[in-house]
Amino acid sequence: MNPEEKVAELLLLSGAVTLRPTEPFKFTSGILSPIYCDNRILLSKPDARDAMIAFYLEKMQESEFDVIAGIATASIPWASILADRLRKPTIYIRKEPKGHGMHNLIEGALEKGQRAVIVEDLISTGGTSLKAVNAAREAGAIADECIAIFTYEMEEAHKGFYDAMCKLTTLSNFTTLVRVAAEKGYIKEKERELITKWSQNPAGWKGLNLA
Repeated sequence: MNPEEKVAELLLLSGAVTLRPTEPFKFTSGILSPIYCDNRILLSKPDARDAMIAFYLEKMQESEFDVIAGIATASIPWASILADRLRKPTIYIRKEPKGHGMHNLIEGALEKGQRAVIVEDLISTGGTSLKAVNAAREAGAIADECIAIFTYEMEEAHKGFYDAMCKLTTLSNFTTLVRVAAEKGYIKEKERELITKWSQNPAGWKGLNLA
């Protein structure tokens, strides 16, 4: 198995990803989805957490950066662990400025000209991640890469990162995970077909009863 497949299998084995095509989940956007990813579950399982950190570290060898930036709140633990392992500074970026005190949007020391890599746990539409990229840039940093555990591979995210001229690097992705899930018996072939159709048009996907 290649690294993307190994990460996909880890997500399935740990229960971080659930595939439920006949009883779809509903995102806050209103989109129905046959897949749900909660990578916070990995943080609760030391062996799975350490394995994912190892995959992060392997991938990050290909990148150049001065500081590791997490995004409140889900990716802060990942950014903190990675910064500790690499002996790098870490910061985190809020979704909105704090409503009291210094009204900070960025917590921690980020200096102008520093190269920041944005660490995420999950990419859906990419909106939250790109807001963090813009915040780092507005603070004078160079932010041209975001690295995440998993992406739903939505076209909106692809276009958003392309337009922002920010490289999106992920440890695994929707296409790989669905293939591994089918090969390992997590889903049947008909379910695989239904899930794949969702990826082609998430907003228009309505699900289907396969019984």
